Amino acid sequence: MAKKNESQILQDEKPKKKSIIKEWIIDIVVVACVALFVWQFVGYGVWITSGSMIPRLEVKDRLIVTRVHNPENLKEGDIVLFKNDEFKGEILIKRLIGFPGDKIEIKNGIVFRNGEELKEDYVKNNEKYNGTFKVPENKYFFLGDNRANSDDARYWKDPYIDESYIEGKARIKYYPIKDFEIFK
Repeated sequence: MAKKNESQILQDEKPKKKSIIKEWIIDIVVVACVALFVWQFVGYGVWITSGSMIPRLEVKDRLIVTRVHNPENLKEGDIVLFKNDEFKGEILIKRLIGFPGDKIEIKNGIVFRNGEELKEDYVKNNEKYNGTFKVPENKYFFLGDNRANSDDARYWKDPYIDESYIEGKARIKYYPIKDFEIFK
């Protein structure tokens, strides 16, 4: 059997190196596509940057959020992420209070939806606010839990969020670990 000289060995290694690089590139592209698919259609992680949802969500809490493809599946009290034209480029997080067609009345800080008082055990620092809102079709109404320190629908020029602006629903608080919680 003939021995391979050095140039033959180098020539044999080049295709192997190219093959390994090609395999890695394919693997990286596939992983990136799967990650993009999950982020776009399934869910993603967020970091809380404001105190508007205290005590349920503190600044620097981290959440896993699932995408909302059909806002009609949301329920009163869900913690939802959405866009708002008044806060260009920001994603806000608040509690869903009103649905299309609902009449929201706030009397001395107590919220009524269609005449029924909402049980809001999660509200902190309520304030003596009064106002009435009629939620238009295809729109939703949101308030923060930390009412005295929440820039929410009560104070926006347009207090209603279009269903197309709804991004996701909070599902899991995973950080800090001691406060791990799965939202209903």
